[in-house]
Amino acid sequence: MLLVHGAGGNAAAMWPFAAHLSQLGALVTVVDLPGYGRTRSRGSGPVSYQDWQRLLVDISARIDDNRPLLLMGASMGGMLALDTAVLSGRGDRVIATCLLDVADLAVRSAIVRAPWMARLSVPFLKIIRGPVRRIPLPMRWIAPMQKISNDSGLSAQATRDPRGGGGSMPLNWFRSFLEAGPAVPPESYSGPPVILVHPDNDQWTPTRISSQYLNRLAGSHRLIELAGCGHFPIEEPGFQQFLDVVGMEIESVTRR
Repeated sequence: MLLVHGAGGNAAAMWPFAAHLSQLGALVTVVDLPGYGRTRSRGSGPVSYQDWQRLLVDISARIDDNRPLLLMGASMGGMLALDTAVLSGRGDRVIATCLLDVADLAVRSAIVRAPWMARLSVPFLKIIRGPVRRIPLPMRWIAPMQKISNDSGLSAQATRDPRGGGGSMPLNWFRSFLEAGPAVPPESYSGPPVILVHPDNDQWTPTRISSQYLNRLAGSHRLIELAGCGHFPIEEPGFQQFLDVVGMEIESVTRR
């Protein structure tokens, strides 16, 4: 299993999930995406969203040993997991807590602090060129990081974490993220089955904006809402529901 964090997260934030998932019989790999956690860029240019995609494709190839592979993403990591399946041609399941297509104005409006940011972000970032692309922008200035969890203590911890929600990304990353869009249109998707395990009490990205995208996906897909869970799904009974769903998928791909 490749477990992918979202914006404002890191591998350390995913370790508690990885510990539970490993008890279901999975060998779990977690990753710090460039700009987060302990990953450092060796390139000469500023980090881009495409760097994230390429890294995940490379890692999926590295860990692929002919056993079933589940690609799982939390928050923005959900779309990254889906893109990894498309770009790598690998994976037996995609499991995501969100599927956020930022080409949709409604999605952009949900993930930023104020609706006007969603309307102006694309034209503003299009003019970013040259050295300006390297200017760091704190994630908390753009995203309502206090909504990352319905537990105020966890939200505060995530927002303070300098390797997570308390960190910054270069303007180039924001521009490339908004310009990227899905790796393929959902109607042209031909990858593995997709399971959206969306928190039903998500105060940041409501279920409807992910389910709209899910319903456009070609091929096998389904939605399970995690009862009582916020964006960072730690609450019961939804967390156990999440583990049960993943456990069944592990059994299914292993048996097949």
